Amino acid sequence: MPLPVGFTDHPADLLRVGPGFSLAQQPTDARPGFSGKKVDGAAALVARAPALAQLQEQLFAESRFGGKKSVLLILQAMDTAGKGGIVGHVVGSVDPQGIKLTTFKAPTDEEKAHDFLWRVRPGAPGPGIFGVFDRSHYEDVLIHRVHGWADADELERRYAAINEFEAELAAAGTTVIKVMLNISPAEQLERLTARLDDPTKYWKYSPTDLDERRFWPQYMDAYQRVFDKTSTESAPWYVVPADKKWYARLAVQEILIQALEGLKLAWPTGDYDLEKERARLKDAVI
Repeated sequence: MPLPVGFTDHPADLLRVGPGFSLAQQPTDARPGFSGKKVDGAAALVARAPALAQLQEQLFAESRFGGKKSVLLILQAMDTAGKGGIVGHVVGSVDPQGIKLTTFKAPTDEEKAHDFLWRVRPGAPGPGIFGVFDRSHYEDVLIHRVHGWADADELERRYAAINEFEAELAAAGTTVIKVMLNISPAEQLERLTARLDDPTKYWKYSPTDLDERRFWPQYMDAYQRVFDKTSTESAPWYVVPADKKWYARLAVQEILIQALEGLKLAWPTGDYDLEKERARLKDAVI
């Protein structure tokens, strides 16, 4: 598979979580595999958008003729890491009719009355759909581990349930891509400060962001446990440096393109006689 312009290596290969992975050793301000600067990254993002859009359209088109393939992008990160930017600048470049975006907030009382995956399953993409989870079922092991809301046995049950759920998705034809946007505490502080300095960003600020920031080491430990327990062959994790928003967007775009290219998508030939329909068109003048 040829390398995209500006890359010395495929980001999917460089950023995939593998055996012995250590989150603590991952730089947050790097640009693995990309030789250019911010201006080059911005240009590359625009240049590669048509490739992603075509692959997504082929995915959608195949489903109209019996195709069962779908894609699910799961985004997890500390606050301000750029999940919204990925949705807007990467996923936003494709046809919205083939997108299913699900955002997971704090569970409602009704949702709490069920198992943690009850509210997640309806968000899974059907055939031909490019699904996106902005946060996900991983909240139910991350924040619960950090605050002690679930004991060790329950957390182990949830890791196992997550692996089973994602294996079911993969077996049904869904390519599961899990991305953690890895931001530094210093960069997060800058972004939080910027929100309070700009009236147009007040709505993005939440006092709870500062509350959770106090538990940064515990969250990093919880993420490490998630990677150890749930990065599988059928549903791998990718840890993307996120201090540079432009690089994070470009890297996720390339990870998606590489995954979709691996599906060997093709334009459907249709379920009709091509020559017959061409002949009919000649007589269709009104």
